[in-house]
Amino acid sequence: MKVLLLGAGGREHALAWRLAASPALDELHAAPGNPGIAALGHCHPVRAEDAEAVLELVRSADLDLVVVGPEAPLVAGVADELRHAGVPVFGPGAAAARIEGSKSFAKEVMRAAGVPAAETMPVARVPCVVKADGLAAGKGVHVCRTDEELDAALRATAALGGPLVIEELLEGEEVSVFALTDGMGTLALPAAQDFKRLDDGDRGPNTGGMGAFAPVGIDAEELVETIHRPVLEELAHRGTPFVGALFAGLMLTDAGPRVLEFNCRLGDPETQSVVPLLEDDLLEALAAAAGGDLRGVELRASERAAVTVVVAAADYPEGRDAGSPIEGIEDAEAAGALVFHAGTAVRGGRLVTNGGRILGVTALGDTVTDARTAAYAAAERISFPGARYRRDIGAERGQRVGR
Repeated sequence: MKVLLLGAGGREHALAWRLAASPALDELHAAPGNPGIAALGHCHPVRAEDAEAVLELVRSADLDLVVVGPEAPLVAGVADELRHAGVPVFGPGAAAARIEGSKSFAKEVMRAAGVPAAETMPVARVPCVVKADGLAAGKGVHVCRTDEELDAALRATAALGGPLVIEELLEGEEVSVFALTDGMGTLALPAAQDFKRLDDGDRGPNTGGMGAFAPVGIDAEELVETIHRPVLEELAHRGTPFVGALFAGLMLTDAGPRVLEFNCRLGDPETQSVVPLLEDDLLEALAAAAGGDLRGVELRASERAAVTVVVAAADYPEGRDAGSPIEGIEDAEAAGALVFHAGTAVRGGRLVTNGGRILGVTALGDTVTDARTAAYAAAERISFPGARYRRDIGAERGQRVGR
């Protein structure tokens, strides 16, 4: 099978790494990819959101399957264009991808499906959560406990343009639950927990994610049955079946799980912790979902744990870094870690920084504690000017602040 992977981040590198191990893979292509993915397949200078260019690449390389990593091309309708041309795609069409592209649409779907979610507030008053209604690369959510935080959140959200959503602030443990789906049938992946805030102790601004661990000690299959399936049925009832990865961000409250948000793709950096735990052929599962029939497909996970530490630029999330030499990746890999490229480039034959989140360092262990120790030991071997990372990924599995 000849596969095209759309995207350029750490999530896509993790997917590429796992797909490259499939006995069913003949060729791996990526658009646009990154230096880590280039070591596994062919990268092409094509924007993932450019449906016409992607379709031309599929035809010229005679590709069999397209796997869409990030949300932007899905919300833009790239999967629709490809399917219309007869290309199998793992990823929802634009109508179903609105589950992430519009918070208000997601609320409407959840109400119709009877899925418990954070309640919308008619006015903004603390404590609350302020969210941009549209896509914001994981940075459009603000937890507000003081009037000063609320004022800052409203200004930041207004600067993004478009409407906003005000929700109640829920307390509990936050988890990410993923289901691969052919539109109705599902395969649950190990649940994960990510760390959105920039600094230790869940302080600082929200980011795209500073690290993650998996699995979380919950029944992912049960949650997929009670949370994901009603939403999939509602979307199918509307004539917009969801094919791809449906991601529910949940808060485990004292009153039971409540949905914070739905996303139309796998998480980043959660994927970097989840994918290394999978024992069966991920490519087989993605191709089966894209083909509309997951029946008979298994995707078992090991009983080990994985921890991912994101190494970011000094000015992230407000800024990025470009052109700084990166050292120590080979040493980290020699220590047993997986190093996934998220914001890198090759300039003059050297690997350099090229983004906000630069690398994801993942390690496995028999327990979260063991995996965490190994991940940090590997991360310490990597350096570039201004490199920063949280020191508490996976350290505590207790209460996390709501979003």
